[in-house]
Amino acid sequence: MDLGLKDKVIIVTGGAKGIGQGIVKVLASEGAIPVVVGRDENDNNKTVVAIKDAGGQAFQVTAELTKPEDCEQAVKAVLNELGRIDGLVNNAGVNDGVGLESGSYDKFMKSLHSNLVHYYLMAHFALPELIKSKGAIVNIGSKTAETGQGGTSAYAAANGGRNALTREWAVEMLKHGVRVNAVIVAECYTPLYDKWIKTLPNPKEKLQQITSKIPLENRMTTAEEIANMTVFLLSEKSSHTTGQIIHVDGGYVHLDRALANA
Repeated sequence: MDLGLKDKVIIVTGGAKGIGQGIVKVLASEGAIPVVVGRDENDNNKTVVAIKDAGGQAFQVTAELTKPEDCEQAVKAVLNELGRIDGLVNNAGVNDGVGLESGSYDKFMKSLHSNLVHYYLMAHFALPELIKSKGAIVNIGSKTAETGQGGTSAYAAANGGRNALTREWAVEMLKHGVRVNAVIVAECYTPLYDKWIKTLPNPKEKLQQITSKIPLENRMTTAEEIANMTVFLLSEKSSHTTGQIIHVDGGYVHLDRALANA
């Protein structure tokens, strides 16, 4: 499907790896110009080179998103290089295990900056351009806001905030025609997920336990499947969709997992 994204400039935070990289690849395949924003210049450039080698366009900005000034400078860098912003995907973050028992004030606040505050800052700084282009924002979130997980208070709180901001911004932006939606991830196999599961005593057994509880096809969601929905929501093909929190999770959150193998 031609989503009408040719030459549209879309910022993707955390676009160098995992779900973010999947989004960047799908955007490039649709003719858009994804901008990879992240702290590691080498990783950013690897993704940009791969996109260009495949015949697409891409750009990168190195930024530490926990620093407000870096968020502002990242947006300025995009405008200086490309002259416009048509969309923003807030994606960067990490499930860092700051729990109620194991955490502290400093760790909790640091996690909020890593997982929530830059969502606001990137949208705030990009907003004048998004209003001009009548662009779209997609916030990538996690099931932890709804299901809980245990031992990850800060990450769950950040994702609850992402959902709340999605609805709040959708209301505030109605008058400007800027659409705001969220895509919620449950179980998606990424390099970070692989790293986490390998820390467990029986990683293969644990992975099988997890996938057996995913109702649709008893398998992980792929990064490409998350990306496909994200890119659709950025496009005019979803022109009357805003304020939605969409789960791309094989039914993990809302279907009865007890029936997954029925």
